[in-house]
Amino acid sequence: MLPNTGKLAGCTLFITGASRGIGKAIALKAAKDGANIVIAAKTAEPHPKLPGTIYTAAAEIEAAGGKALPCIVNVREEQQIINAVEKAVKTFGGIDILVNNASAISLTGTLETETKKVNLMMDVNVRGTYLTSKTCLPHLRKSRNPHILNLSPPMNLNPMWFKNHCAYTISKYGMSMCVLGMAEEFRGEVAVNALWPKTAIHTAAMDMLGGSGIEKQCRKTDILADAAYCILTKPKTFTGNFVIDEVLLREEGVKDFDVYAIAPGHPLMPDFFLDVETDMTARKQEGYGASQALKEEKKLSGSQHEGPAGAKADTAKPLSPVAETFRVIQGAVTEESVRTTQGVFQFELSGDEGGTWYIDLKSQGGSAGFGKPPVAADVVMSMSSADFVKMFTGKLKPTLAFMSGKLRIKGNMALAIKLEKMLTQLNSKL
Repeated sequence: MLPNTGKLAGCTLFITGASRGIGKAIALKAAKDGANIVIAAKTAEPHPKLPGTIYTAAAEIEAAGGKALPCIVNVREEQQIINAVEKAVKTFGGIDILVNNASAISLTGTLETETKKVNLMMDVNVRGTYLTSKTCLPHLRKSRNPHILNLSPPMNLNPMWFKNHCAYTISKYGMSMCVLGMAEEFRGEVAVNALWPKTAIHTAAMDMLGGSGIEKQCRKTDILADAAYCILTKPKTFTGNFVIDEVLLREEGVKDFDVYAIAPGHPLMPDFFLDVETDMTARKQEGYGASQALKEEKKLSGSQHEGPAGAKADTAKPLSPVAETFRVIQGAVTEESVRTTQGVFQFELSGDEGGTWYIDLKSQGGSAGFGKPPVAADVVMSMSSADFVKMFTGKLKPTLAFMSGKLRIKGNMALAIKLEKMLTQLNSKL
């Protein structure tokens, strides 16, 4: 991990969303230098599902060596931002650093995203970042080495990062456009940069999105805290950059990244908006349309084909890749897998062997095959048949398929994670 240098001693950091997660991790890193931290967050009373309040965060910051000022701030409310900034200046004499960390997320398509969710993401991510920056800037300009740091991604215009969650992408890129514009507007006065993780980061929000077990594919918030510390201790001439945590830390000489992993050695989930290499070794499957897939699904019991005269042939015609995959899945379904999963999965496959297939791990005995499931689906997954085969044979990680836009998921995300665990057991049989 990156050692503290003491460079932030006496500096005042205004951090939105600092009561938990990434914001709190950045605060604690700075507190070890003896910094003053303004905790600008909503949670004053304990949340039933999320850990921490502005007051518990304040206690941790002071225990780490910093001074804390907890302020109730919903960044959707401009007056609350203004009041907190005024209180910070009165308490600590100014503001040296602003970290725009507060963010809202909904990974839903255009037709599935309610207007109130669109408003929330635009208000928190774009408007909140803009207004907090605007309010802090007059004070930042008086600092010797002022910084604004937005937790937002590089603006990757690959359409795959828009098609599955258009509103969320627009809102996060809005934060990034604040970096692009303000870095140039205040060049020479205030450094303005963006920071984004290379991999998924384990936070309470990630637990809610991904469900139990997702943490093994994540890194700790410490990696972003170290990267943020590195940026914030640079001179204000370091501006207009879209920084990826691991890339920066490698440049700073960090070699051991296992210390940041929740489960060292476990494969990590790449984060949104970063193009990553996928497994290109598997070739596209050939030659089977939906009607052929339907015919072959009827043979999943493994019965032999009839010859020209009605006699049984000595060998069965090989099943198509998708049909063979479902045959193996059917054979792997157990009462235990049904009891522990309690979910029905529907697959809408496009391309060769396209059509509707299902895995029922809710009804007694369980089943898998072609067509609609016997009961309503809890999760609907859409992807190409070629990617489906790669996913079920271990050549394409489900999380990578989802993050890269190859897999669309509607419904219960926690059940989708349960299916991923089942895949690891099936891979040896496929």
